[in-house]
Amino acid sequence: MSGRCSAREAVAFDTPAARATSMSVATAAPLWGVPSCVPALEGLEHAGAALSADDIAEMLRWPGVIALGEVMDYRAVVAGDRRMHEVTAAARAQEVILDGHCPNLTGAELSAYLATGVDSDHTKNRTEVVLEKARLGMTMMLQEKCLNEEVAEALLALPQLPPLCLVTDDLAADHIVDKGHLDHIARVAVAAGFPAHVVLKALTWTPAQRLRLHDRGVVSPGKRADLVLLRGELAAFDSALVLSGGRVAGRDGAPARSEGDTEAPAVAPLGSRVDVEPQDPDTFRWTVDLPDGVHTFRAMRVNERDTYTEAAELQLPVQDGEVQWEGRATVVRVRNRYGRDGAAFAPLLGRELTDGAVASTYAHDSHNLLTIGTSRAAMAAAAATVVADGGGVAVVRGPEGGTIAARMPLPVGGVLSARPAGDVADQAAAVRGALESWGWRHLNPFMSVSTLTLAVSPALKITDRSLVDVVRREAVGATTAN
Repeated sequence: MSGRCSAREAVAFDTPAARATSMSVATAAPLWGVPSCVPALEGLEHAGAALSADDIAEMLRWPGVIALGEVMDYRAVVAGDRRMHEVTAAARAQEVILDGHCPNLTGAELSAYLATGVDSDHTKNRTEVVLEKARLGMTMMLQEKCLNEEVAEALLALPQLPPLCLVTDDLAADHIVDKGHLDHIARVAVAAGFPAHVVLKALTWTPAQRLRLHDRGVVSPGKRADLVLLRGELAAFDSALVLSGGRVAGRDGAPARSEGDTEAPAVAPLGSRVDVEPQDPDTFRWTVDLPDGVHTFRAMRVNERDTYTEAAELQLPVQDGEVQWEGRATVVRVRNRYGRDGAAFAPLLGRELTDGAVASTYAHDSHNLLTIGTSRAAMAAAAATVVADGGGVAVVRGPEGGTIAARMPLPVGGVLSARPAGDVADQAAAVRGALESWGWRHLNPFMSVSTLTLAVSPALKITDRSLVDVVRREAVGATTAN
């Protein structure tokens, strides 16, 4: 993500920082994937930087790089976009792994996508599409929102179970502390109907093979001693002891540090850029070039399980060129935070919220300033808090936003914190609780909020430039009349 905020500088900062962390907990050297789409949807949003095919080709040669990160602008790929085909060609030339992102892509378009060398997918798909992709040889990476009884039954009914990986995506620090990480996903998969031994393979052997790490993923003489001792039944996936490279790395769900180990340096040379005007209620006036009267506006409808946003409609009055939305709707606004002009508004449906707002620079994938609220004053208060923190997330309560319910500063690129993990987990838990108290119900509240701006995730999303019809890969107007 930080790679999309300041591009090469961000990755150059992340790499040694991760190596330092890796050394402190006795793990193997970190492995890297180079971002493939910066910005995620070229021409339809502005990020903090842009990576050309030449930039990506150079970065693919950096030490530790083994993959091209998820090729998420899949519509550009299947349309024959020159830049995206140059990017995938560079990855093939370096013989790295090409990871994918293509929700519900099927038929001839899926074949065109596969033909570029991309051969995995971690997005949520309809069950029949999961089977189609698996039959065509894609490595299916299943995250929590993908794990249900229907998918499990369909995959287990195949004559040969295809390669499966269990993965996580956008887990907040408090979730990992409270519920677990891959161990939690393992338990979810078992509950969905996958046998425990199938789950174990999807956590170990198959990912190791996918990453071409043939020295691990199996307990065998001569292999790397990455081992987990489980307590009780296999299906519980209850970790008692973790060995990494033959050294104790964790006990009973907590990291174990040897004498002399130190924390990774809490240094953040990569600053955050929130280059916007002062955030006051007037900046949240939604102005339009429409005559007075009631107009039908395009709206985004969210749900409680995944990141799919349905295109919907809402009638709102316009007076003197301003949409009169307060008291009638919840509104989302995206403001470019990298010194450019650019702001877009849209109504948000699917939540029953009390008075308040949330603002965040953790907003995939360009991480602009996203604000959602029930009044202009509350939205301004939340956004001003995030700007003052140099990036992050803030939730405020009340029609004026007078109470800061929770805040999580993310001053490293606007998406990361240099604070200890425990501190960040506490902040994340406070934000999660504040969102839920506000009325934001979702399996993963952080992802639900942060992906409203992910213009490669169906079906209707919003960027700093406009609403975007993801499937058609085109900007659409604020009203149904344009």
